[in-house]
Amino acid sequence: MFLVGLTGGIASGKSSVIQVFQQLGCAVIDVDVIARHVVQPGYPAHRRIVEAFGTEVLLENGDIDRKVLGDLIFNQPDRRQLLNSITHPEIRKEMMKETFKYFLRGYRYVILDIPLLFETKKLLKYMKHTVVVYCDRDTQLARLMKRNNLNREDAEARINAQLPLKDKARMANHVLDNSGEWSLTRRQAILLHAKLERSMEYLPLRLGFLTGLAGIASLLYLLTRYLLPSP
Repeated sequence: MFLVGLTGGIASGKSSVIQVFQQLGCAVIDVDVIARHVVQPGYPAHRRIVEAFGTEVLLENGDIDRKVLGDLIFNQPDRRQLLNSITHPEIRKEMMKETFKYFLRGYRYVILDIPLLFETKKLLKYMKHTVVVYCDRDTQLARLMKRNNLNREDAEARINAQLPLKDKARMANHVLDNSGEWSLTRRQAILLHAKLERSMEYLPLRLGFLTGLAGIASLLYLLTRYLLPSP
């Protein structure tokens, strides 16, 4: 099995493309969902965040106040790096747990929905393929203004706060162009899924895993024969 990192930008249509892959039966892991999960009360990251940033980052129910925490690290690289050093290892652990579950269920590949895939670069090394859901800037601007009921200035500010989609597209292995009709975008996603399903890139890891299991089974058999008395 191999990993496919999928990303996009605000109003690019990434969520809609993810739904297409899910409808096709693909395994999808939302890294944002994992990031929220690992900072819940009772988890190690939650305790360490409170130790590092104080109880002021907590809501009344004990959950992390994401807005307050975001304000604390805004324009403070040291504090942002501290937060990342707490959360990123836990996110990777959960990500690998979820991936292994899909591996055991026989999936050939898993899609990881990672909004900041190219910005942070933390998870790039784990990805066999990278996919960007792209649309041209004018389309992105128009969709964002309509979707969020924003004026042009506010919409442009939000788009400018992100890495440009054209830059992400240059770095990706695959680009799904969502600038036009949705039916065309959907077809691109279906064709990419078919291509990834036909890929043999999952075989080396799966064969290695099965070989390892066979080796362990053989060792256990020999130990049993050696340790148990003969009839």
